[in-house]
Amino acid sequence: MLWRKYNTLNQALHQYFKHYILSVWQKYKLTFSQLTWEENQLFADVEEATLFLGALDSIFLFSYAVGLYISGVIGDRFNLRYVLSFGLCGSAVTEFVFGTLTEWLHFYNVYFYCILWVINGLLQSTVWPCVVAIMGNWFGKSGRGFIFGLWSACASVGNILGAFLASSVLKYGYEYAFLVTSVVQFAGGVVVFFGLLTSPKEIGEDSDSQHPLMNDDEDALCDEYSIQQRDEELEPQPKAIGFLQAFCLPGVIPYSLAYACLKLVNYSFFFWLPFYLCNNFGWKEVQADRLSVWYDVGGIVGGTVQGLISDVLGKRAPVLAISLLLAMGALVGYSHSPNNQLVNGALLATTGFLIGGPSNIISSAISADLGRQGALQNSQQALATVTGIVDGTGSIGAAGGQYLVSLIESKLGWMCVFYFFIIMVGCDATAQVHTFSQ
Repeated sequence: MLWRKYNTLNQALHQYFKHYILSVWQKYKLTFSQLTWEENQLFADVEEATLFLGALDSIFLFSYAVGLYISGVIGDRFNLRYVLSFGLCGSAVTEFVFGTLTEWLHFYNVYFYCILWVINGLLQSTVWPCVVAIMGNWFGKSGRGFIFGLWSACASVGNILGAFLASSVLKYGYEYAFLVTSVVQFAGGVVVFFGLLTSPKEIGEDSDSQHPLMNDDEDALCDEYSIQQRDEELEPQPKAIGFLQAFCLPGVIPYSLAYACLKLVNYSFFFWLPFYLCNNFGWKEVQADRLSVWYDVGGIVGGTVQGLISDVLGKRAPVLAISLLLAMGALVGYSHSPNNQLVNGALLATTGFLIGGPSNIISSAISADLGRQGALQNSQQALATVTGIVDGTGSIGAAGGQYLVSLIESKLGWMCVFYFFIIMVGCDATAQVHTFSQ
C-alpha cells in the first residue's frame, strides 16, 4: 500500500510539472510580447507579437497531439520509467533554453522559438499515456473511477500551483519564471528515473503487469506464490499491439472523437478565461487570474465525485451523459453571469464540475478501461497506445478550437463563443447517451 501511494504521488508530479509550464506560459505571454516588440524589434507592434504568441499556442498543441500518438506506441514497447524521465528532463531543458537562456544571451529569433516549442510539445506528450499506463498497472477497474478521478486532478492542481509560482517570480523577469519551473521539472525527472515503479511485479507483488495490484478480485491475489516460484515459472511478457489495431478496438474511436469536443471546451476555458473576464467585465488581471482558479477547483471535485459514482454504478457513460447535459445549462447560465465576482466564481465552479469532471474521467479512467478491455488477449498490451490515441485526438480538437474561438469572438462576440461551447458539449453528451444505449 505504501508503494502504491508513493507511485500515485510520483506520477501526479508529472502533470504538476507539465501544467506548471503551461500556466507560466500563459502568465508571461503579455510581458514577453511587449519585450519582443519594444526592446528586440522582432515585431512591428504589440498586436503582431501577440498574434505570434497565439500561433505558438497552436504549434504547441498540434505538436503535442502528434506526439501523443507516437508516445503511446513507444510507451507500450519500452520501459515506461525511461520514457517518462527522458520526456520530463528533455522538456525541462527545452523550456530553460526557450525562456531563460535566450534572454540571458539576448538571442531572439522567431523560427528558433517555433522549433523549440515543437520539440517541447513532442517531449511533453510522453507524460500522459505513460502515467495512465502505470496507474492501470497498479489499480483495477473496480475502483478506477474514483482513484483516477482524484489522481487526474493533478492537471488542475498544476494549473493553480503554476499560476502561483509564475506570479511569485515574474516581477524579476519572465526568464526567472521559466528558470524556476524548469529546474523543478528536471529534478522531478531525476526522482522519477531513480524511484518510479511501473508495475507491482517490480516489488514482487504480481508476476504479470496485466493483473493490477488492486484489481476487481483483490482477495484472489496470489500471496501463496513466492518470488522464487515466480522466477521458476516466468510468463511471457505481453506484446504491444499495433497503432491501427488499438485504433480499431471497440469504443476507442467514439471516445476519441467525444474527447476532441470536450477538450476543446476545457482548454478554451484554460487559455481564454482570464482574458474573457478582463475584457468582458473590466476586472484587473490579478482578479481575473484568481477567479479563473474556481473552474479548476470544480474540475477537481467533479472528476473525483463522478468517478466514485461511476464505480458504484459499474458504468461510466450514464454519469458522463447526465453531467454533460447539465453542463449545457451551466454554460447558458455562465454566459449571462452578472458583473459580480462571487456569483461568477460560483457559476465557474459549477461549470468546471460538469465539464472538467468528465474530461478528467475520459482522459484517465475510461482510457485505462479501453486499454484493458476484454477484446484484448492476455498476451497483448495497449494501455499507453490507447491513451495516446484518445488524448491525441482530444488535443487536435483543442488546438483547432483555439483558432475557432478567436475567430468567432472577433466576428460575432463572446455570446456566440458560448453557443459554440454548448454545441460541442452537446455532441459529447449525445455520444455518451449512444454509448450507454448500446
